[in-house]
Parts: sequence; C-alpha cells; structure tokens
Amino acid sequence: MNQAFTDWDDDLPPEPEEVYQDLLRALKRKSGFGLFFVQCTPGEAEKFIAKLPQEIPQKNIAVLRFVEPIDNLYQRVAEFVKDKQVDILLIKGLEYSLYKYEQRKFGEITESQFSNLTSVPPILNHLNQQRERFRDDFTFSFVFLLRSFSINYLIHRAPDFFDWRSGVFELPTTPEVVEQESTRLLLEADYEKYLKLSYEQKVEKVLEIQDLLAKKHQPENRKANLLFKLGNLLSTAKEYEQAITCFDQALKIQPDYYEAWIYQGALLCDYLQRHQEASTCFDQALRIKPDEYKAWYNRGIALTNLGRYE
Repeated sequence: MNQAFTDWDDDLPPEPEEVYQDLLRALKRKSGFGLFFVQCTPGEAEKFIAKLPQEIPQKNIAVLRFVEPIDNLYQRVAEFVKDKQVDILLIKGLEYSLYKYEQRKFGEITESQFSNLTSVPPILNHLNQQRERFRDDFTFSFVFLLRSFSINYLIHRAPDFFDWRSGVFELPTTPEVVEQESTRLLLEADYEKYLKLSYEQKVEKVLEIQDLLAKKHQPENRKANLLFKLGNLLSTAKEYEQAITCFDQALKIQPDYYEAWIYQGALLCDYLQRHQEASTCFDQALRIKPDEYKAWYNRGIALTNLGRYE
C-alpha cells in the first residue's frame, strides 16, 4: 500500500506493523533514484536506522546525519557518497534547517500544524530548485526521517521536490519507545537548562514534548510531568499565559502536583501581578506538602504584595 499523502484521511489508518512492512517492501523493490519520506520521532528514527540493514541485507545502506542547519543538501550528499556504493541513503536531522524560521510563539507550536512563514528556509528553496540534479546525479533512494512538523514544511514550501515522492510512511510508535523517550526528556530537563537553550533548541524541545503528549501509549501521570516540563520551557520564553495553561492541564490530571501549584503561583505573582490567585496556588501547595519552604516563601511575597502583612 503506497497512498498519496493527501489521501490518508479518506481511509481508516493502517495497522502500524502494516505500514512498516509496506515501507520495507517499497525500499526492497525500488532501484535507482527515489524519494521516501518517513514520519517519526528522533528515537524511532534511530531504531529504524539500526534495524534496516538487518531487514534488507541485500542493499547498501548509508546514513547522513545533520545536527545543525544546512543550505545545500546536494553538495553534502555528493561529498558523502563519493567513492561509496549506496542503494539507500537515510537522512536524519533536516529539521535543524527549519527551526529558526518558525514564527509562532512557542506555546502555539504543534507537530501537526503548519505555520505561515514570513520567509522560506533556504534549504527548501534549494530542494525545489535542484530536484532535477538529485534525480540525474544520484542513482539511489533517499529516505528522509522527519517529524510531521518537517513534512508539513516540505508539502507547503518545497512542493516541487515533495511531488516526486515515491512514498510517505509513518513509523509505528511502541509503548517502549514512548516510555524511553519520555523518561529521557523528563530526566534531562529542568528550568535552568531550558534557560540556556537557543531559540532553535527551544522550538525542537517544544515539538518533542508536544509529540510525546499526543502519543496514545502515554499514561496520565507521565502526561502531567510532561505538561509541567512544557510549562517550565514556555516560562523561559516569557510566554507566561501559555505556561500557566500547561500547569493547569497538569493539575487537572494530578491535583496533588504541588510543584505545579508553586510554579503557577510564582508566574502569577512575579510576572502577571495576580497576587490573590498566586496566594491561592501557594495555599494549595501547602495543603499537599505543609513543609515546602518554596511555597511558604512565595506565599509571603504574594501576601506582602496584597498588603496583608499579618
């Protein structure tokens, strides 16, 4: 099954394993130039990269990874495959060339929605303009491993290049992958680290969290933790209302999440001057954890701002 991208919504979605097998069959059959677009998270991409040579041992598979923006894919590919026998080239990290052109507020960014850009990223202009050179000079299949965010950019801003696709596939997400990626993100992230991220890194992190929140295998308690992290991230971008919305959503799932009450109260008090609401948040935190010094300290500040010195 190799449906056009625009036809996906017309039919019931295929089973995940069916999609994976369709992709394998397409890559086995394809000889010469081809363009395949695979929607997946970075973690899913790495698993696919490791597994594909075992699935198709008869094909020579190479991997080109990017961890920073590029403007010229043709040149990078030509240099990479020189003197190599390649049947399938897996490309990961093209989204790094798109992040800085995202014009929405961080709190408005989602994986599935395309943003109207004020300018087209140079890499997308390049792909449109050089597609004939790709076809004429490279006799192997390109497999772009991309987030849905990146695929939406290609559809709207590199339509000529995307038009030559041999297939679009969405890799299945297993509960194990969701757990691993969620745990990694929760362990590595904190407010101080978020403060040090560049604009592009914050866009990437927002997309990571949004993607994990949307996974069907995500348990409610982990959703609350991810929403808390997203609230922290948005607050470092000074998007306080959106951050408070994330804390609200986390508290609806887990009402005894005292840290979410404290962080929400701090934003209300320090940045939005809503001291009565802030005081209520700190009161809620103290009902849950009476010895939490941060809640006592911030409650004192909120009450002082309200003129309640007693």
